[in-house]
Amino acid sequence: MPHTALLQPSSWSTADQLQPTPAPAVHDWLFNEDSLTRRLTALSADAFSVTPLNEGWDTLRSDECAALGVAEGSQGWVREVYLRGHGEPWVFARSVAARSALEGSGLALDQLGSHSLGELLFSDRAFDRGALQACHYPAAWLPAAVRTDGLWARRSCFSRGPLGVLVAEVFLPAFWPAAGIQG
Repeated sequence: MPHTALLQPSSWSTADQLQPTPAPAVHDWLFNEDSLTRRLTALSADAFSVTPLNEGWDTLRSDECAALGVAEGSQGWVREVYLRGHGEPWVFARSVAARSALEGSGLALDQLGSHSLGELLFSDRAFDRGALQACHYPAAWLPAAVRTDGLWARRSCFSRGPLGVLVAEVFLPAFWPAAGIQG
């Protein structure tokens, strides 16, 4: 299998660039600017949870370096989790921040555990959210247990001064029926 740093998504696109345009209900989940954590909590009638998969310092992917405006091959904090509804993995989330900006920022990503990063970012008014982008996420970038081609993903960068936290969220197959949307 090729090294994941070499793989690129078809392209991350903003809502007005995305072609073909997904169904309106899918488009709403991809480009809604509200907290995804809050929307999933409501959809699951408060049966929402976060399961950390792995986190730590690692080399960021090329697309992540470009989005964060750091040099190719930069080190960063990488956090991968499942966002679950009723125990089912609905969303795979990968959040990254460049080491150069994270160290000394006061943001303790390593202490989140099973808490939602989204809640932290949305509750801190110092963070500004950049434009939402979407793509079909490369299957090779997903955990083996949910590796599927063609899954919709979205990402945005939350910034506070020099710190950028890039958050990518991939909607897994179990999510769409739970949301009442045809797959």
